[in-house]
Amino acid sequence: MRKHLLITGKPGVGKTSVIKKIIPLLGTSAGGFFTEEIRVMDRRMGFRIVTLDGEEGIMAHVDFSSNYKVGKYRVDLDSFEKVALPAIEKAMKDKSIIVIDEIGKMELFSIKFRELVKKILDGEKPLLCVIKENGDAFTEEIKNRVDVSLVTVNYENREGLPEKVLEMLKEMKKH
Repeated sequence: MRKHLLITGKPGVGKTSVIKKIIPLLGTSAGGFFTEEIRVMDRRMGFRIVTLDGEEGIMAHVDFSSNYKVGKYRVDLDSFEKVALPAIEKAMKDKSIIVIDEIGKMELFSIKFRELVKKILDGEKPLLCVIKENGDAFTEEIKNRVDVSLVTVNYENREGLPEKVLEMLKEMKKH
């Protein structure tokens, strides 16, 4: 039985936009976080993490000094763990669906995050998440689980995807 819904696709195709359109439709039953670009005069400078209950933190920025680097961005692991992990733990305890945007390179620097993701996948509650398309061992293992449905976002399907994903989640709840 499938109970987790993973959204994947190429960088910049609109995976986070799809998740952000679904969140209001889930109402108060969902908890977790999504990411947003930090833009300064039309240039992407980094990424902010925003929890579903309104907490925020900076996850990565071009001006940070950090040993954790993805492209030109340096990841602030402390900020990520301070904001994202409590939001996930709270969702695991109090909510009926857990939202994570995303299981990607930046987030995977956190060992604690990896452990929480495993716990969620092995738990009872459904996970709605974005997962990077080009996998590593950790993400490929997740994508290959029997209890996971994988939806690929592309330019043709992204507009109608929030409704489709919502329907899939409702179907999963019934079983």
